[in-house]
Amino acid sequence: MEERRRRQYLDALGITRWEPRPPPMAAGVAEAADVAESVVDLSEVRAVPVRPALADAGVGSLGAWTALQAEVRACTKCALHKTRTQTVFGVGNQNAGWMFIGEAPGADEDRQGEPFVGKAGQLLNAILFAMGLKREEVYIANVLKCRPPGNRDPQPEEVEQCEPYLLRQIELIKPGLIVALGRHAAHSLLKTEVPLAKLRGQKLSYHGTPLFVTYHPAYLLRNPADKRKVWDDLCRARAAMMDMEKRDRDVASTDLRTEKP
Repeated sequence: MEERRRRQYLDALGITRWEPRPPPMAAGVAEAADVAESVVDLSEVRAVPVRPALADAGVGSLGAWTALQAEVRACTKCALHKTRTQTVFGVGNQNAGWMFIGEAPGADEDRQGEPFVGKAGQLLNAILFAMGLKREEVYIANVLKCRPPGNRDPQPEEVEQCEPYLLRQIELIKPGLIVALGRHAAHSLLKTEVPLAKLRGQKLSYHGTPLFVTYHPAYLLRNPADKRKVWDDLCRARAAMMDMEKRDRDVASTDLRTEKP
């Protein structure tokens, strides 16, 4: 059932799927057309191991998380607190290996207090599911914790005041990899004005955590033809994550052999 749903999500995203060719029905039947170079091999789209919840990591970590949430709720460091309905802290597994970061809350997020809950959030959920992930298995946040009026772009002084909260979240979560969703998130995190198209496809870094850049789901709603590019970006990120996990396993295995008498 899960595999069938994943196939449906890939189809909905416009991603070409690799499928084994059925045997010919009879002699003389023409061979099927060659598979396109950009296909996705579904054998590589499988469930990702999920870390345990933060509550299992110890009372200290959980207490620090609760304190940070309270600090964000009470924040008045920039003018955005005057126009917000509520702060939007983040959502998901507080000990996630994957962390997705957008630019700022929109109207739906400001109203509900959770990031990526509108149509863009539904598309993000579909992309995650196609990757073999669920929303509750990753952590989703924004650079800003308050909605800019009229959904305008985040201002540098707002990013400066809010970024320490994001850094503290990353410090507590310790994700293996970050995905920046959209131009504004990428520029705010990387402190650059390099076009998003030139940032894509690279393994970058944000305060020591590997970072990949891709388009925001809201952009994909306006430009659905670019879903293929997002899928390519996330496949690269997934490959990097798998490489890191393999290195960690190899190191752990070496340590165990070293400890043997």
